[in-house]
Amino acid sequence: MLRPEVAGSYQELSEDVERVSGNPAEERGGEMGVHEDAGSVILPDSELGTSAPSLRFSKTCLKNVFSVILLFIYLLLMAVAVFLVYQTISDFREKLKHPVMSVSYKEVSLYDAPGIAFYPGKARLLSCKHHYYDHIPPLINPGQQGKIECTTRRINYTDPFTNQTMKYALVVQGPRDVKKKELVFLQFHLNETDQDFSAIDYLLFSSFQEFINSPEKAEFMKDCESSYSSWKFSGGFRTWVKMSLVKTKEEDGSETVEFKQETSVVNYIDQRTKPRSDQLFFVVFEWKDPFIQTVQDIITANPWNMIALLCGIFLALFKAADFAKLSVKWMIKIRKRHLKRRSQAMNHIS
Repeated sequence: MLRPEVAGSYQELSEDVERVSGNPAEERGGEMGVHEDAGSVILPDSELGTSAPSLRFSKTCLKNVFSVILLFIYLLLMAVAVFLVYQTISDFREKLKHPVMSVSYKEVSLYDAPGIAFYPGKARLLSCKHHYYDHIPPLINPGQQGKIECTTRRINYTDPFTNQTMKYALVVQGPRDVKKKELVFLQFHLNETDQDFSAIDYLLFSSFQEFINSPEKAEFMKDCESSYSSWKFSGGFRTWVKMSLVKTKEEDGSETVEFKQETSVVNYIDQRTKPRSDQLFFVVFEWKDPFIQTVQDIITANPWNMIALLCGIFLALFKAADFAKLSVKWMIKIRKRHLKRRSQAMNHIS
């Protein structure tokens, strides 16, 4: 005896068979509808295979070309940055080797009185006076002993170059007040000489007070003669010397002092009654201007500026390298995606 479930299933199967056999046209119509739907789906795929992939390929090609151009631009920028790094380091080293001379001026109203060392030989100092405002009164009894109103010192020392010859120097305090145009006027007299030309040597050093305070004045004068240049003024003329002071700072921090001079010479008209064979020497010392010139070598290369520039250049290099790496990865990714889509399209068409 059959179970009720099996009997029910046989009954449903027989009903389905009868329904199918009773409607053969509807079944064929359904199949045709299915085929038509399938045809309608295949037709757009064939159109995409001809138009859409080509459009996608052109866009991808343009993107790749643009990425390659950007990559070359950034490689060019990286090369420029490397050149700038090399040029910056080279300029810094060149500036270290060749410092620039810097000149500055300091205005003063009073100078430290300089020392004027005369080497008169057989000549004799007749007079010495301080005057102001470039005014020198007329000479009274020229060739005769006059007033010496200057601070003077006499010193003997051995020649620093030969260490054998004794030298005699007359050291006179120079002018100080540049605002009042202070000057020192000196007159020397020489009775006779066995030389063809008559002149008196002198040298200038920076501070007369240092000479006074020095315990070893002979050594002080030897150092001055070794360090400073000497000049001459001739007999029969009035020599006007205008001085300017130049200080030079050395690399080790020491400071040297140098005098620059401008001289003008005026002929002396001897109006003495009796003709004489002696010689008269006249010399004037005055400051040219109230400015002390300071000269020093400075290094224009600033290490902090170079470090900041190098940091900026290296940052640009790292950014460019990072962008180039990302651009390459993006190009590879786009290429893989394009190949994948192309293979899928070929498989679908086949």
